[in-house]
Amino acid sequence: MVQNSNRVVPATKADADTDTEGTTPQVARSPRKKKGRAKLTGKTAKSGSRERLCPRTSLEDVLPLGEAIHRIAGRKIRRLTLFEKMNRSPSSSTSRAWIVQSAKYRVTVGTERSEYLELTDDGFIACDGSQPARLLLEAKFRLGIVNIPPFKKLYEAYVGHRLPVRDVMRDLLIDEFPHIDTPESCVDLFLVNAKYLQLLRTIAGAETLIPLEQALEELPQLPSGLRASEPRVSTAEIEGTTSYMDWSRICFYISPIGKEHGDERKHADLFLNSFVRPAMEEIGLTVVRADEIPESGMIATQIYEHICKCALAISDFSLGSQNVFYETALRHASRLPIVHIIRKGDAIPFDVNQMRAVIIDTTDIYTLVPKIETYRAEIAAQARKALEDPLHSGNPITTFYPQFWELFRPNGSTLDNEP
Repeated sequence: MVQNSNRVVPATKADADTDTEGTTPQVARSPRKKKGRAKLTGKTAKSGSRERLCPRTSLEDVLPLGEAIHRIAGRKIRRLTLFEKMNRSPSSSTSRAWIVQSAKYRVTVGTERSEYLELTDDGFIACDGSQPARLLLEAKFRLGIVNIPPFKKLYEAYVGHRLPVRDVMRDLLIDEFPHIDTPESCVDLFLVNAKYLQLLRTIAGAETLIPLEQALEELPQLPSGLRASEPRVSTAEIEGTTSYMDWSRICFYISPIGKEHGDERKHADLFLNSFVRPAMEEIGLTVVRADEIPESGMIATQIYEHICKCALAISDFSLGSQNVFYETALRHASRLPIVHIIRKGDAIPFDVNQMRAVIIDTTDIYTLVPKIETYRAEIAAQARKALEDPLHSGNPITTFYPQFWELFRPNGSTLDNEP
């Protein structure tokens, strides 16, 4: 159609193809659709593109930001004031990521450049420990499951049923969200959030996803408020003989080893082969334990080299091994990514008991086997977080005493005289 004054007349094909000086016929077209983000299902995304539909960390990890806002200001606070009160840099990559992930869960409103950060309605309830337990759980369920489309899809697909292996859940997400970029990570974080919300139960020997309604009905039986399924341990170069190794692909497993056929070795083998190694294979890391280092040479030198050079370390605090704590301290001092795990019932020493640890219940085979996939998912999720944020993931030195390294002179040889 051709516009002619206020009247629309039919346009010929020649008119439509004409583009001469002085006259350029305008062909009536349908209004252009506004460009915007593809729908969250990912089904309309550009072919070949990938969308990050899931957060990078768990709900439990982002809630402390909202809790700080609630504690300091109630609901709304200047971003710079908040981080000043928290004694953290507002411009650090960790702080910026914290804000982004909190907004992803809709705990807070505001970006890493906003003047103000504000709690949403659900964020305010979830961060107010004085709220009734029922309101807390409902708010956290909306934040941690409903607000994230892949998590909501997994919940709706499996609620009331035993959970399949993670590969099946991953395939479900790929079918529903063809352009999802990290389906494995989404599955892991969903399981971590579900466990935090007490939606995972062992029923008839199988890990089962229970309905929110059932969890709400059982709340009066809980001591108080909402708690994780396990006690929370909360919250981020030397000469060697293996320089040819690709350290970016190595995860060093720091664990008690003991004598062959002894209880320590059986424990170390169980955790290594059932939890640590499968979880690391998922994110592309090769796990090495001290007794598996193939090269000849001084074993102590090789261990320290692995501790100080590997991409990720996983420390197993089970059985209270002194070697494990010594080697873990070296890893903390190196400011490199680390994940803590421990057998349920073993005590965590004071110096590290404020840091997050994956707690594995080995009370008996009936409690262990149904949760194997969940424990693997937790370890994988914590590993991803540590690799993305090594300075504030599982390291008490960077968390509680970041000035530690400032005490050293540039050559690293002597301490400053300052107290």
